[in-house]
Amino acid sequence: MTVAAAHARRMDGIYRSQRHFYDLTRKYYLLGRDRLIADLAPPPGGSVLEIGCGTGRNLIVAARRWPHARWFGLDISHAMLATARAGVARAGLDPRITLAQGDATDFDPQILFGVSGFDRIFMSYTLSMIPDWQAAIGAAVDALAPGGALHVVDFGQLERLPSPLRAGLFAWLRRFDVTPRADLEQWLRVAADARAASLAFESLYRGYAWSGVVRRD
Repeated sequence: MTVAAAHARRMDGIYRSQRHFYDLTRKYYLLGRDRLIADLAPPPGGSVLEIGCGTGRNLIVAARRWPHARWFGLDISHAMLATARAGVARAGLDPRITLAQGDATDFDPQILFGVSGFDRIFMSYTLSMIPDWQAAIGAAVDALAPGGALHVVDFGQLERLPSPLRAGLFAWLRRFDVTPRADLEQWLRVAADARAASLAFESLYRGYAWSGVVRRD
């Protein structure tokens, strides 16, 4: 079994039941998602991809926030995509949101979506769950169109929170196979530098979340 197939199987196992109440619980601790969506600002008619789209919650919010853009979602979990497709249909956004199953570390935008590159790509709390997350960053930047931007938000190192709270949160996240990436900024910069792109990076909410934007010329 390949690494990607094993990861897909693992994600389906985790979310087969959780997907039904995922959005009700995650809104309390996946901080910075709506801030990321508000910052996307895709150009008129632009294409936007969410990698690790999960239940489709972010795509639905973003498609309503930016009605002039075209929206795409990629996830490795068949279970999550089933929930996402149902949610998109209920929201009446089928004509504007296209979903596909795929591996964040190795995907072809043209084959999956008929798009050569995206004006915006975003990854919200996904890198902390992808085994080869460094490759996922590189694949995302490679899928940007000229002038495009990759927006990332994920767990930080909780660096300005009290030590007992920090230890407790890390222990709790491990129960869900979530690993905050201590060198996230470093690898975003590696990907940016290798492709002559720029990086803006910041710590949010006392280090609870980290945010990065990679922009291609």
